[in-house]
Amino acid sequence: MKITIKEIAIFGMLGAIMYVSKIIMEFLPNVHLIGVFTVAFTVVYRKKALYPIYTFVILNGIFCGFATWWIPYLYIWTLLWGAVMLLPKKMPKTVQMIVYMAVCSAHGFLFGILYAPVQAIMYGFSFQRMVAWIIAGLPWDCIHGISNFFSGILIMPIISVLRLAEKNTETSQY
Repeated sequence: MKITIKEIAIFGMLGAIMYVSKIIMEFLPNVHLIGVFTVAFTVVYRKKALYPIYTFVILNGIFCGFATWWIPYLYIWTLLWGAVMLLPKKMPKTVQMIVYMAVCSAHGFLFGILYAPVQAIMYGFSFQRMVAWIIAGLPWDCIHGISNFFSGILIMPIISVLRLAEKNTETSQY
């Protein structure tokens, strides 16, 4: 996955946009655009989408602290990336929109379940306590999943803008 200097700049900016969007939306608990950006970047950049995703993860650690809450971030966004990578590349536009929104939404609904194993290990939870922790977080996961679904409306426009920008930078003369 060798990247060019141009890609380093682009991926750094995209990761920063992910982080800033999260900060701007923090007044709404569990409502953010990180899933939307992860899906869109994965569709456009495929394997290289990991660069802006991990830029976002590192920025979270730098500005919010490399605490125990941060450790699941090392894999939780990669799971969404992996789910999108498994989707067929060729789907009708209308199907793409619904599928991307659904995958983004599913990640939000499953966030607590995906997060729980590391929390259980770090805090020494029994299986029953981990399940209780998941159940206690279900209302927040519901907000997360529903908001991811509706914010997923932005996925296709972001994909279009990124593809247009890629096309324009490939054809431009420096």
